[in-house]
Amino acid sequence: MAIYTNLTEAGVTTRAAAELTGLPRSTATRRAAAPVVVGTARRPPANRLSAAERLEILAVLDAPRFVDLPPIQIWAQLLDEGIYLCSISTLYRILAEHAQLVERRRIARHPARTVPELAATGPGQVYTWDITKLAGPVKGCYFDAYVMIDIYSRYIVGAKVHPHESGQLAADMMAQVFGLHGTPQVVHADRGTSMTSKTVAQFLADLEITRSYSRPRVSNDNPYSEAWFKTLKYAPTFPDRFGSLADAQQFMNTFVDGYNHHHRHTGIGLHTPADVHYGLAEVRHAERETILDQARARHPERFTTSHSPKIINMPETAWINQPAAQEAAA
Repeated sequence: MAIYTNLTEAGVTTRAAAELTGLPRSTATRRAAAPVVVGTARRPPANRLSAAERLEILAVLDAPRFVDLPPIQIWAQLLDEGIYLCSISTLYRILAEHAQLVERRRIARHPARTVPELAATGPGQVYTWDITKLAGPVKGCYFDAYVMIDIYSRYIVGAKVHPHESGQLAADMMAQVFGLHGTPQVVHADRGTSMTSKTVAQFLADLEITRSYSRPRVSNDNPYSEAWFKTLKYAPTFPDRFGSLADAQQFMNTFVDGYNHHHRHTGIGLHTPADVHYGLAEVRHAERETILDQARARHPERFTTSHSPKIINMPETAWINQPAAQEAAA
């Protein structure tokens, strides 16, 4: 910049000086018009309040009648009383200078919630359940679908449709599920009224089953149920409305049966939930390897590698919120 200034003072045109120094002419001209003087302190504005005046205003803001009000309310009340201290923005600046620019009302303080961290290394260890709405025959009419899932096998161990939500109906479904598939170690759910009801809590306590709950407003804490509900409602066969409760239950039974016994789930090595739940996945895996080896032996030219295509393996553990240390180790 100094070279540009020397050139222009020597009579060189601004265009030529900009080309010689490599500076954009607009930038060089602007800097020359408003030079920055290093070390010069900015002069305080003439209308600045003195330190004593600012302390007096702070005392007014902290007075018992104003301590819970925002500055804009204080400014308006004082103005109605014929008093003008300063502008609203100055009130905010004075509070900020004294670290008082915070919510001045009494507000709720919610305690930190513990992150649920659950792991299942086999079927029957951790069940997760939730309730979703199914549209009924007319607008405003809904049925409640209760669905319980084994997080390791993805097997739908229970699915019931009822006209309303109830803790007793949830406990009845659990009793039926545990009678057919065994008692799990943990049952996980969100914090809905049925999930946290005394009926369900007492039922699980009597069976010595650990209860686990999602954090408030954190849908990722119940990922298996939420993902399955999307699979259900985005299916091509899912209707816009159900004609009756019986129609909804029949559809649910058919869909769950197809999902459990025919849907190949990528999260469990492209096995069906039923194969994993009933311990048939290893046999299916070996059968797949045999078929691939036979295909390669018949037509080796169709395979570009020296070994058969890789098969997706079953995960060793299913998680809800995998701990960071174990995630890094994996």
